[in-house]
Amino acid sequence: MMLEDWELLDRWRGGEKRAGAELLRRYFGLLSRIFYNKVATREDAADLVSDTLLACTASKDRVKDGASFRAYVTAIALNQLRLYYRKRHKRQREREDFLACCVAELDAPASPYARLARRREELLLVQALRSIPLEYQLALELHLFEGLNGREIAELLGLPNATVYTRIRRAREQLTRAVERLSRDQAECASTLTSLAGWAQQIRLRIPTGP
Repeated sequence: MMLEDWELLDRWRGGEKRAGAELLRRYFGLLSRIFYNKVATREDAADLVSDTLLACTASKDRVKDGASFRAYVTAIALNQLRLYYRKRHKRQREREDFLACCVAELDAPASPYARLARRREELLLVQALRSIPLEYQLALELHLFEGLNGREIAELLGLPNATVYTRIRRAREQLTRAVERLSRDQAECASTLTSLAGWAQQIRLRIPTGP
């Protein structure tokens, strides 16, 4: 029988390394998808996954009882992403409101996702996502790539439901404008925007889910 996350964590705390390896293996895919469209290279994404798992291991005894383990891992991942941007961009990018920035401003226009895209619509989607504020990009990617609804995203990010629903709505609006700015082919834009989740799932199938 598959053990719950917290059961694995308890065993991990007790010194059972296999329990820790299984727990972290469950979240490798999620972490990869969080990082893939927010960094410059596939190697950067892999390094951030490793850094997150190491930080998760180091702080596992400080997790509050009853907290969501998935939310715990995600919070650590976002902190690692913040550190990543700080290292790459000194000056202004050291500000704490990094979620208000656009990834396209912080990094190169391309991303590991772009290298996975096989259709023009897929490429348009990942480029457009990188051109909207990170807080919107994150919410919309969790919705499109992970299939989470607003309530689930709110629980994952520790935000009010209303805040997440607003972010998703605004993310879609900004994404639409970004797609139309990136392509002047009306048919291509329509094809991209009418099947966002479909294109996202095609890309998801090509993202590594394990070390």
